Amino acid sequence: MDKAVEVHKDNRSIEQEGDFLKLNSIDHLEFWLGNAKQATVFWKNLGFKPVGYSGLETGNRSHASWVVEQNNIRFALNTPYGPHHPMAAHTMIHGDGVKTIAMTVDDVDEAWRETTARGGVAVEAPAEIRDENGPLRTAAIQCYGETLIRFVERKNYDGPFMPGYQSLQDDPAVASTGLVGIDHIVGNVELGKMNYWVDWFHKVLGFRQILHFDDKVIHTEYSALMSKVMSNGSGRMKFPINEPAEGKKKSQIEEYLNYNNGPGVQHIALLSGDIISTTRELQNRGLEFLRVPMSYYEALPDRIGKIKESYDDIADLGILADRDDEGYLLQIFTRPIQDRPTLFLEIIQRRGSQGFGVGNFKALFESIEIEQQRRGNL
Repeated sequence: MDKAVEVHKDNRSIEQEGDFLKLNSIDHLEFWLGNAKQATVFWKNLGFKPVGYSGLETGNRSHASWVVEQNNIRFALNTPYGPHHPMAAHTMIHGDGVKTIAMTVDDVDEAWRETTARGGVAVEAPAEIRDENGPLRTAAIQCYGETLIRFVERKNYDGPFMPGYQSLQDDPAVASTGLVGIDHIVGNVELGKMNYWVDWFHKVLGFRQILHFDDKVIHTEYSALMSKVMSNGSGRMKFPINEPAEGKKKSQIEEYLNYNNGPGVQHIALLSGDIISTTRELQNRGLEFLRVPMSYYEALPDRIGKIKESYDDIADLGILADRDDEGYLLQIFTRPIQDRPTLFLEIIQRRGSQGFGVGNFKALFESIEIEQQRRGNL
């Protein structure tokens, strides 16, 4: 276990705690963007195949939407056609980023009823849309900032994504980079709001708190933050929630909140079964990653011990490693994937460990501070 505090809200089992709301998986993440077509090219370069499209050609007069997939990861990339669409104001205020976290459920009506009864703020009541591929039901509630949680019931739908989308022909030129799923989704919230959203995830969605990192664990000489990790009953969905802590200078969380103009999704952790080959391929395709000082790797073998991967490869690629009682993990973080220093990606491979790399926090945060200093934001 990481050097952190494991917390159980009560004596109920994980299964009992999540009984009232069965969440099956992350169905997709919906991005609101300035230019979805160009963003599609970016994700294609990372190995995501376009599989669905909605826009003027399909009768959608309000916005364009491109759906890209790689194994069990699905993103919907949306951009408005005009300045009066809510997406236009949203991207102007927040920049490109994740608007909606969609979760697959067996029964949308039940999920919406249970979550709103427990304090979830309704945004979209349960509704059904259909086409020749069958019906699909959705509903949505408000999460932190302007982020939404959408419930999706697609058990009777057999289309490419949702009604209103057309299938896209397979593009053999798009080669997978070995990304297989979403490991966790990290949200940044304002100072003093972390516990509010921890309680919200527990009360409204039935999640439990599994880890707590305070500013004694996550700090450098100049800045600090606090984080609590929430997980659903099955353990398939994990949502770390960060808030800034007092430090000598501006933390990465404060920088995010300033440029995002409020809370939101800070980063998406994507699973790989072979992080060495995935990272090498992504670097070859131009994706920019953070680097920690080479001195980090001098002590790594003694700290981590025997692993299946080559330490030379890890150091060459800039991958981080950490070990706990259950095993070890490997992880690497990108620079922001848009001009604002907000959303970024994490690539992670787990070899038994279910932690979040607490042993890497200091080195990682110091590398982030170097980037902040380059931007004039430290």
